[in-house]
Amino acid sequence: MKKASIEIIYEDSDILVINKPSGTSVTKDRSGRENLKDIFQRQLRIGAAELRLVHRLDKDASGVMILAKNVTAQRRLTGYFEKRLVKKTYLALVRGIAGQAEGVIRAPLSAGGKTAQRMIIDHKKGKAAVTEWKLLADFGAIALLAVFPLTGRTHQIRLHLQSIGLPLAVDRLYGSDTAILLSEFKSDYRLGKNQVENPLIDRLTLHSYQLEFKDLPGVPDCFVAGLDKKFAAAIKMLSKYNPRGQGAFVQPQLQKDILAAKKIGVGW
Repeated sequence: MKKASIEIIYEDSDILVINKPSGTSVTKDRSGRENLKDIFQRQLRIGAAELRLVHRLDKDASGVMILAKNVTAQRRLTGYFEKRLVKKTYLALVRGIAGQAEGVIRAPLSAGGKTAQRMIIDHKKGKAAVTEWKLLADFGAIALLAVFPLTGRTHQIRLHLQSIGLPLAVDRLYGSDTAILLSEFKSDYRLGKNQVENPLIDRLTLHSYQLEFKDLPGVPDCFVAGLDKKFAAAIKMLSKYNPRGQGAFVQPQLQKDILAAKKIGVGW
């Protein structure tokens, strides 16, 4: 079986910027599968002690992530995140009708769900959490959102979107584990005899697309992580087979820019 490798977006003597695949854990977990540091030990001969976490990304989410190569860089970058000098832009495929072009979700979160992994909205004891979102494309029963978490709570985006009736299209923990299928929205879809439909995407439909920095000397001010094949295929097919066609996007250029992994103009 071929060993996993991870796309490197940018690297210098202090930082490593990567496109983390869905299903790869940032730290060791109970699955026993390779985590980020294991992979880089093999891929780049960089040991665990040489890579330091600056921020986290859910195991089942994909996208852009920054690791520090030394303590000084770690402290510097952690400070940027804590002071909100980093704008995080996620892409989320959600089920439901947005009903408006954008919104802000303010709902405190705490641990305490039915399983140890789950978070809950807790207005008495929860920690403050704020998420902004904008509609990028309305495909009908599914929409594509740009999501901007202003705080960094565990599972914040997943739970916040669920709380306003826009759960991630595929999210086994906070929503549905039903994959997105082409047959859902292509009216003339037909399968051959004894064939089984392959899902367009069957993993968490959340991707950390873009990180923008304010006044961080010596490095690019924006890093973009391209979509994996399944996420890209889902957007392509949803764009093609929806009642409004390409008109589903609020800006015509957005689909091309996202599929080409270009910076999208959400700004500060």
